[in-house]
Order: sequence, then structure tokens, then C-alpha cells
Amino acid sequence: MPVIPKILVFAGSNRTGAFSGRTADVAQKTLVLLGAEVTRIALVDYPLPIIDEDLEKEKGVPDNAVRLAGQVAAHDGVLIVTPEYNGSIPPLLKNAIDWASRVRGDGSASRPLAGKPVGLCSSSAGAFAGVRAINHLRAVLVRCRMEVVTPECSVPEGAEAFDADGDFRHEHSRHAMEVLCSTLIERATMLSIRVEP
Repeated sequence: MPVIPKILVFAGSNRTGAFSGRTADVAQKTLVLLGAEVTRIALVDYPLPIIDEDLEKEKGVPDNAVRLAGQVAAHDGVLIVTPEYNGSIPPLLKNAIDWASRVRGDGSASRPLAGKPVGLCSSSAGAFAGVRAINHLRAVLVRCRMEVVTPECSVPEGAEAFDADGDFRHEHSRHAMEVLCSTLIERATMLSIRVEP
């Protein structure tokens, strides 16, 4: 019986109606259509202080960082959608990644991000589609030793990118998302290091 890969999906913005959130909606639908089991989370449910090694030394890694890292560990792969803030990734997303990277556990989950396949999307209001942010995110996740898949999906002109059903209007965006999601599912199935909670 084939294994159904479990994919964790989240966006790097908590803003209502954010293009990154709407892109994550499309990713979630696409992954499900391609046969994955999807868990969608919102970073607003994992509030964290600004990363601070003095705070970590005094109080340890915050519980919400441990919870977030546990979500990553419990899935075969991750899909992250980033908006672009001043040509880079937003502080909410960077802070969450930084804290999750500090989590240490037992066995194969001793570094929950390391070795985990991850697919990347970006979105923006402009024509550049968040490509500067996605490149910065890729560099950060490689440094965390995640297995970043090569295909990506960058969505330009976010205000015009979605139809009334929340799907992409343009074929090139639909195709990019399908290629990304199918590649992530394939890699997540091959490299699964999922740790059951």
C-alpha cells in the first residue's frame, strides 16, 4: 500500500487577505489533489519573542518554538510561502525559523529542520513576485540543513493573481505550483524522516 506523504503548509504573513496566505491556499489544494495529506498552520498560533540567546539561556527555547519544530518533525515535507518585505523575508517568518532551528530533541528529531524536504513559494503586489525574498529564504533554509527542492512558485501582481474561487488566474502560476508540489511530494516520500508525535 503506497505511503501518503504528510506535508505541512504555512505562510510567512498573518495579515488578513495576505497574498502569501492566498498562495498557501492554492498550495494546499494542489497538494491534496496530488495525493498528499496536508496540515495547514498559521504562525499567529505560535507567538514567539524576538530570538535572544540570553532569554534562551535563562528560560530555554519557548514552548511555541518546540511546538512548531514538532509540527515540522511530524511531517514528511514542508511548504512555505513568503511575502517580500523590503526585498527580503518578513521578521515573523525569520524569527519562527530561527527559534525552531534552536530546538533539540532525541533521536532523528534532534534537529527537526535538518534533512526535511521543503518547497518554497513567494508572492508580492509587484511584478517581481517576491523573488528576492524567496532567494533569501532559500539561503536561510539551506543553512538550517533543510532539503530545499529546486522548483519554486513565485506569484506576481497579487491583487490580480486570484480568481473568485481563490485559484490562480494564470496558467503559468498554476503550472509552477503543480510542478513544485509534485516535486515536493516525490522528495518527501523518498526522504521521509517523519517522527510521529
